[in-house]
Amino acid sequence: MTDFTLLAGTANPALAVAVAAELGVRPGACTIERFPDGETTVRLDEPVRGRVVFLLQPTGPPVNDHLVELLACADACRRSAAGRIIAVVPYFGYARSDKRNGRREPITASLVARLMQAAGIEHVVTLDLHADQIEGFFRIPVDNLTAVPTLCRTLRSGLPPGTVVVSPDAGRVRMATEYAHRLGAPVVVLHKRRAGPTNTEVTHVVGDVQDRFCLIIDDMISTGGTIARAVEALIAAGARPEITIAATHGLFVGNARTRLDHQAVRRVIVTDTLAAVERGRPSFQVASVAPLLAAAIRRLRADESFEELFRDSPLSVRPEPPTYQELGRET
Repeated sequence: MTDFTLLAGTANPALAVAVAAELGVRPGACTIERFPDGETTVRLDEPVRGRVVFLLQPTGPPVNDHLVELLACADACRRSAAGRIIAVVPYFGYARSDKRNGRREPITASLVARLMQAAGIEHVVTLDLHADQIEGFFRIPVDNLTAVPTLCRTLRSGLPPGTVVVSPDAGRVRMATEYAHRLGAPVVVLHKRRAGPTNTEVTHVVGDVQDRFCLIIDDMISTGGTIARAVEALIAAGARPEITIAATHGLFVGNARTRLDHQAVRRVIVTDTLAAVERGRPSFQVASVAPLLAAAIRRLRADESFEELFRDSPLSVRPEPPTYQELGRET
């Protein structure tokens, strides 16, 4: 008999089943229902007294519903005398609300952190946070894992020689550098400027993409607007019209799929942190993070380091971003 319970909300039941299979356990029994007015109710259908409970629940669309589920499950576990409550949140909603930008706005990511702690969560495991500083909003341990090694294993099977890794903006340069080190490829950076409240345009392609295959990376694909503009900018700069896209989180909201149906896009690879991925499309591939999350749970139970989870090559430390001199010329 194990000394922990794996509970899952309704956000991504397939991922919960896959993680449970990796661990050799069955998901804990709980019932989650909604009243006609939209209120969420949770009932634990087995005891958790004194046990370590892992709550697996990405807070993707609909974000508010899945966030309340997570909080309600945590509160139910706390009131049922669980020994410890650890939230495994593969996708952390509201991560883009990490600062006020000088306006009269909430820092919602900080609010979510306080809510999770108030509900009784004592540790958070997540993947590729949109903003690293969100870890500082918590007073409890936060382990921000990365899906880059998982995605690189999938990419290696079909990435053409001579591919360059493209960061869609300055904020993803560090992630692009991790891909580049693991794949043995150079890095290109796109510079953007804001053309309106919700629109941006690419102003510079920093690095050489002339007649090169390109791999555009990002932490998430939401509406697909950023990726679509990146594709257009690369093609205009002379890149080959055979572009691969890789991202950890595939939200695919609005008309994202239409935007990604560009004739120059050959493959779109995301992980299964969210259940919104349309698996039937031949150009879409899904790399599972279930083994990674299961390994994290095992290490937490054994009080072991997470360092090995970041490795997929002899590289043992996260690389520093390249300088502009290393990137090469502007196009």
